[in-house]
Amino acid sequence: MLSADIKKQLEQYLQLMEGDILLKVSVGDDKVSHDMVELVDELASMSSHIKVEKTTLKRTPSFSVNRPGEDTGITFAGIPFGHEFSSFVLALIQVSGRTPKVDEKLIDQIKGLEGEYHFETYVSLSCTKCPDVVQALNVMSVINPNITHTMIDGAAFKEEAEKNNIMAVPTIFLNGESFGSGKMSLEEILAELGSGPDASEFENKDPFDVLVVGGGPAGGSAAIYSARKGLRTGIVADRFGGQVNDTAAIENFISVKRTEGPKFVDNLEEHVKDYDVDVMNLQMAKGLERKNDFVEIELENGATLKSKSVILSTGARWRNIGVPGEAEFKNKGVAYCPHCDGPLFEGKRVAVIGGGNSGIEAAIDLAGITKHVTVLEFASELKADSVLQDKLNSLPNVNVITNAQTTEITGTDNVNGISYIDRESEEEKHVELEGVFVQIGLVPNTDWLGDSVERNKFGEIVTDRDGNTNVAGVFAAGDCTDAKNKQIIISMGSGANAALSAFDYLIRN
Repeated sequence: MLSADIKKQLEQYLQLMEGDILLKVSVGDDKVSHDMVELVDELASMSSHIKVEKTTLKRTPSFSVNRPGEDTGITFAGIPFGHEFSSFVLALIQVSGRTPKVDEKLIDQIKGLEGEYHFETYVSLSCTKCPDVVQALNVMSVINPNITHTMIDGAAFKEEAEKNNIMAVPTIFLNGESFGSGKMSLEEILAELGSGPDASEFENKDPFDVLVVGGGPAGGSAAIYSARKGLRTGIVADRFGGQVNDTAAIENFISVKRTEGPKFVDNLEEHVKDYDVDVMNLQMAKGLERKNDFVEIELENGATLKSKSVILSTGARWRNIGVPGEAEFKNKGVAYCPHCDGPLFEGKRVAVIGGGNSGIEAAIDLAGITKHVTVLEFASELKADSVLQDKLNSLPNVNVITNAQTTEITGTDNVNGISYIDRESEEEKHVELEGVFVQIGLVPNTDWLGDSVERNKFGEIVTDRDGNTNVAGVFAAGDCTDAKNKQIIISMGSGANAALSAFDYLIRN
């Protein structure tokens, strides 16, 4: 069941176990059940700490990870391979008694939750966002005995997923009711449960030398460069890592041949925390104002932070097409991440809106999973690189429609089609399908700034070559600016550049 390389790595991890665990297995006669039995038996043969017991659980095939004589509350419905294998290994180690690597404040918040919390998370094993949710909820189950969590592989329980209208992963249910969809960190889950920080935690913070607004590649780079200069540095971010959290493969970050977005974010956060940086996560900026010697940043929670200089690095988000049906059918057939949600559309018909690199890459990926892919491009020709177009044109189950202006995404409970106008003939047409993937670029996260900082007609912050904005002491970096190219490596460079400019500003003022 396990390759020699995986077994070798696994043996090293299993040595970290501190006590015995019992795997309670509920299986039938199907192939997944046979594979599951083979997996748990193989694990038991690798460690004297692991025992296996047959039982009946809510779902078959599934297995739970427990301490002897105790139901810990962690269950895997389906075989946790692919990106979820790390979730399984961590569950083994943590249930055995090894303390999770979680901030003490978060551990206290988890312990303080009162009541019963039974979480269920639908995932796909190819989803790069799902393990963060699974691992966070597993940790909560380990720490608080009133919390349980079940990971459900949507492919192994396809009928159940369809019955519950699971059209995007991860999708989380709490006590049988919808709780959330998309990547959520442990902090975000606790905040959703009403256990996050409030404005009182920010009231007595001294003014910063440099306050970075935004925690993506530009913000992380800016914070590290500022802290290395000995400046009192803070980061305020609605989600550390930003858009990179939702990026599958990164293959153009020079010197790193290939990595994945969540792993990149973990490394970035770890690097930032090596320095004395005050990281204020899950906090949305609401306004900016220059007052005397300080720039003040007002937060959505009502708090105000002061700093001698500010670096804006709020990044960008996926652009919506803004047609009827898009918002109504989000996660009900309308999706934005082909890597995560693509497996849920196996054997179905889908459309990809957008003919740039991201759109054509999405269409190529989806063609290997779905029955048929229709690419809709507004312009008269695709904008993607020729090598991607050549690959797309070689696929038998893809067709491309150019000069297509999307007018509506149709459906009842879920998506059932898409309507568009042929911009040449002005004829309105309709395509019957079950899914729509929107891939039409980015929009900067700068609406909250209003007129406080100069922005161009696209909403991008106008900067000079040193990262200066039109407001003294306020700098900007990354995808929220008018920089021509939006790339991780460029954002990180611009973050460093803005930090050095802020340092120069401070020593001169």
